[in-house]
Amino acid sequence: MAHSVNPFDDALRHALATATRQRSYNPGIGAFETATTQEIVADGWHGEYRWPVHKDPIFTPIFTAILGTGGFTLFGTTISYAAIASAIATTAIVAGVQYLLTPKPPKPEDGRAPLTQPIPYRFWGVGTARLAGALMLWEAVDSNIFSVQAIVAHRIHAYTGYYLNDDKVELDGNRVISPDGKRYGDDDRNWVLIYRRLGLMPETAIAEIVAYLDSQSIWTSDHRGDGQASIGMICRSPGAEWFQKFYPYGKPALSVVAELALCWDFRDEDQDPNDPSTWLFTRNPIVQLAWHECFNPFGTKRDYRKALLPVLDMWQEEADVCDEDVPRATGGTEKRYECGGFETTEHDPKGGTNSILASCDGWMCERGDGALLVVAGKFREKYVAMLTDADIVGHTIQHDVLFEEEVNRFIPKFTYPATDYTTTDTDYFEDTPAQLSAGRVLPQDGNYIWVQQWRQARRLGKREFSRIRAKIRGTLDIRFTGINAVYAPWFRLVTPNRLPAQNGQLFSNRRSVLSVARGGFQMTFIKMPAEIDAWDPATDEGAAPPVPPKPVSDGIPKPVIDTAAPIAGGGSVYIRVVLIDPNRDDVTPSVHYRIADVGGGIPGAWVEQKFSAAVPDAGLIVLNTNPVPANTSIEVEAAYIGADNSYGDWSDTETVFSTVDTVAPGLCTSVSIVGGSGSATIGYTTPVASNLKDVVVYKVAVGGTPTDADIISTLTQIVPPATATPKSLVYGDNTVVNLFADPNFLTGAPWTFLPGWSYNSGTHAADHASAADDRVGQNFSYVAGVYRYGFTITAQSAAGTGVYARFGIGTAVDGAPFSGSGRKFGKLTPNSGNGNIQFRASTFVGSISAATWFKETPACAPQGAFDFYIKARNGSDVGTLQGPFSITII
Repeated sequence: MAHSVNPFDDALRHALATATRQRSYNPGIGAFETATTQEIVADGWHGEYRWPVHKDPIFTPIFTAILGTGGFTLFGTTISYAAIASAIATTAIVAGVQYLLTPKPPKPEDGRAPLTQPIPYRFWGVGTARLAGALMLWEAVDSNIFSVQAIVAHRIHAYTGYYLNDDKVELDGNRVISPDGKRYGDDDRNWVLIYRRLGLMPETAIAEIVAYLDSQSIWTSDHRGDGQASIGMICRSPGAEWFQKFYPYGKPALSVVAELALCWDFRDEDQDPNDPSTWLFTRNPIVQLAWHECFNPFGTKRDYRKALLPVLDMWQEEADVCDEDVPRATGGTEKRYECGGFETTEHDPKGGTNSILASCDGWMCERGDGALLVVAGKFREKYVAMLTDADIVGHTIQHDVLFEEEVNRFIPKFTYPATDYTTTDTDYFEDTPAQLSAGRVLPQDGNYIWVQQWRQARRLGKREFSRIRAKIRGTLDIRFTGINAVYAPWFRLVTPNRLPAQNGQLFSNRRSVLSVARGGFQMTFIKMPAEIDAWDPATDEGAAPPVPPKPVSDGIPKPVIDTAAPIAGGGSVYIRVVLIDPNRDDVTPSVHYRIADVGGGIPGAWVEQKFSAAVPDAGLIVLNTNPVPANTSIEVEAAYIGADNSYGDWSDTETVFSTVDTVAPGLCTSVSIVGGSGSATIGYTTPVASNLKDVVVYKVAVGGTPTDADIISTLTQIVPPATATPKSLVYGDNTVVNLFADPNFLTGAPWTFLPGWSYNSGTHAADHASAADDRVGQNFSYVAGVYRYGFTITAQSAAGTGVYARFGIGTAVDGAPFSGSGRKFGKLTPNSGNGNIQFRASTFVGSISAATWFKETPACAPQGAFDFYIKARNGSDVGTLQGPFSITII
């Protein structure tokens, strides 16, 4: 007799060591299948075990395409076996031998000088980058030099900076402002002019250059550059005695800082993938990757309907991961991942893909149906697949690396805007015990050249260094049954038989390819470090890279503000301004600040503070201002002062909001909020607190969450802080009059009870006890307007068709029917022929009381059920929310 056994039972594993495999075609599933049987004798037990059936890895896709409709569920989407043509997982490569074989974009330094060749390669780019593009025109005519440079071969968002050689210059219109009053001219003449084109369709030629060169047919109005972002320059030559002064570095080499590609952000409903005019500039690497893969004219040109739309939720989530705020050690936050760089058509588009993925430690996989799966660098368990013994047909595993492949120091490199967009090192990561064991430092660079935040480069470097030190790595040959792991960035092994030492361990899918000869897929893997997401800004952030001083007006550098954040304490607030150390002992930092808007959009006066005793620490200079005005927007700038008391350029402006008091003033007492007819009455006693400024009342829908937009302005009360002050406030119009006589049925005399209705003197209610369709009501004299009504169902034994209000006589006007105990309300607008107000019922059996009707006024509060909240606030609008107080306004 055959019995089933557990193939993971330790007592039977040895008995299962040999097996007979049988292969047959199963027309029911349209595939070949292989079964393994084994006669087992162990511990006195005898039986036959039949291994689970597995589809043949070679023939299954073919036969499924002909005979079957099966499929796999991958991250919530089902694709058929027949759709599987290949599976390619791409992981960002930033270091090691593999990096040397990966297509690489130009270095940031390559963007400083324009490309000069007869037929130059085209440029493209994402995010922010400094580049000079390729020369399209360079001509000297009389005393002028004319140039036009193709920046990128697509439309861009904006130009944000300009360089002549290595001088960063500003523009006044098209005119270059001399950085020191000497170079590139003076205030009397326009020595250097720069013209910008964003690459519109169609674009316009640079009229000033056309005016000089059109007559010679060198550059005409037809030289528009449609869809080609470009810049033009006219340099005027001075006399020989002034030439060296105005152009100390020879002919100017123009480069720009530009916000490049406009991308379809699939999270924004206002953007249309088929209408590029709706796209916006972004630094989000996942949004940029979608543009590069589907819309970049020099990218891989995939169909977004196949590549993105089937897994759009996944792309949206990963874009949100990149936009998450990450804290900085000195205060404030920055986005988790941003990206910016440029590439040329000289290189395969894969180079751009790798650079974007590297900026977010990304992983991308091309599914068999053409969809692209993407995951940014943040571990989540939902993206973990499982691989079992039955899924694996072969493996190689190594538990260490060769000495020449050992890495005990990892140096992240990135592009640093503070050094004019050059490749810069951050502080490195190192394993000192490993260095002592090896007897020397074994370094490796991490190349993040499309990253422009040094903290981001450090975060990425820490992740990569932890992976490098994970020694366990190798390859797996996987059946088609393990396809889910191929399409997942991480997988967990359930392999008590094949790989018992790694059973239950987590691994990273570094690359997977279709390999029919090996039974399905071949995967390269590395063990996943447990601390991959660990990040403590205080200890892991390191120091800002040094910024060499640059010659400006009189040799004084322009400060770079790393952080500007409000710091509250002691009843006041000050601004902490953190500057990147310029490595200069001869300058004194100064900060000035002002109120951004004192009224009418006009800023206040600058208030300056000098810091002669400031000492750099870890590449940063931390400056704390005097107390600033509280609870307002403050603009902050910094400058360095030279030894001769002359100022360098002020930095770019940072804006912060100065919250001063973080302590709530306490709670109101004796809070009472009661709903009424057209109004609500609010009562409370203010807390005694020295920092009490006001008390505000919020009104939201039942169950809603109050925000500042829900504050009822008419109920905001400025209150004295010294004493507990009772307050009684009215929201709405409490002067309206109930037009019902005897509304609570105390006598029943004014009411008309028609058959089916009767007066109940014991409960002071109107009872309806029969199936007659009739009414209880009172007469009224018609006055045009909107009337509100309300009543309470005090008892109900049969809901029937409910109770409803009616304006009767003439053309009746009916309200909505109600049933169930509780307060009911509504609005009716009578006709001119109506002469009574009544409550009607037919099959309803029960009682009503507390009847209300009145004419609505413009001052009436909105009718309905609401939640009210109350908050006592300090001068920074900080307080503790009290509520909800649920009321009904008739």
